[in-house]
Amino acid sequence: MNNVREQNVSSNGRAPIVLEIKNMTKKFALDGGKFLTACDNINLCAYKGQTLGIIGESGCGKSTLARTILQIYPPTTGEAIFEGKDILKATGEEKRQNRRHIQMIFQDPTAAFNPKMLVKDIVCEPLKNYGLIKDSEIDEKAAELLQMVELPPEFKDRYPHSMSGGQRQRIGIARAISLEPQIIVCDEATSALDVSVQEKVCKLLVKLQKEKGITYLFICHDLGLVDLMCHQIVIMYLGNILEWMGKCRISEDYKHPYTEALMKAVFKVDFEPGDKIQPLEGEILSPVNLSIGCPFQNRCEYCQDICKKEKPQLKEVEPRHWVACHIVK
Repeated sequence: MNNVREQNVSSNGRAPIVLEIKNMTKKFALDGGKFLTACDNINLCAYKGQTLGIIGESGCGKSTLARTILQIYPPTTGEAIFEGKDILKATGEEKRQNRRHIQMIFQDPTAAFNPKMLVKDIVCEPLKNYGLIKDSEIDEKAAELLQMVELPPEFKDRYPHSMSGGQRQRIGIARAISLEPQIIVCDEATSALDVSVQEKVCKLLVKLQKEKGITYLFICHDLGLVDLMCHQIVIMYLGNILEWMGKCRISEDYKHPYTEALMKAVFKVDFEPGDKIQPLEGEILSPVNLSIGCPFQNRCEYCQDICKKEKPQLKEVEPRHWVACHIVK
């Protein structure tokens, strides 16, 4: 997988901002007048032709953030600036047109497809929805899209259930790129694949990014894969961004205690005798009744009094590296 990083992250550098998230909060109403805070005042930027990795434990708000950006969920507060406009305020036809530019690759492609549709109809469905293709052009366009994701053109006349998981995910990628979007959200797009298939899919994503200048929001649990694939990395916990690495590697440059704990909990195949996984201890705070102070306070081995009284804000501790922690200077 190292050559994936060499192909992708070696191009890291300043690029135009394609999507800027400002003060985005998403709360879900519960019984009794309570609210579950899934995303809490999120601020981040995604750059043209680069990959922004978003990682954290299940329930940290990664997918909710993506679905709010895509307007699957309405935001509670905040903005998502794309091409100079706040797309979260769009309604009707403007909202529909915005979705041409931001597409999604789902974790489970099988669940994302209509099992009664042929592959050619699946990959060309977005084009039909926007009136960009005639019925007589579907076969030719489907063959072209399949070749772009390195599948045989004759697969267009098959059903997705007759294919392997890796092949179905490539169909999902073909459908996502059919409208030539500027941004693609990859929501755990490789987690259900074998490791060997993961590498092929990641190489394909990198290839398409270089050819088309696509920006990826890469949501993933695999720290190693994110480290290899991404130009920027955001670490989320209980709906908050705790660390944002704009140019560094998570395996070498992490600073937040939560990121450190994640690294210690990673299983490695090159364990030395005596090495052990160090699982995260302590109960996760409830997102319904968030305590004051740092959201990671009761699981942090470095917790101090100030951590329980005052919520830390993101601060730039070195160029293009932000950390929300009182003890990190």
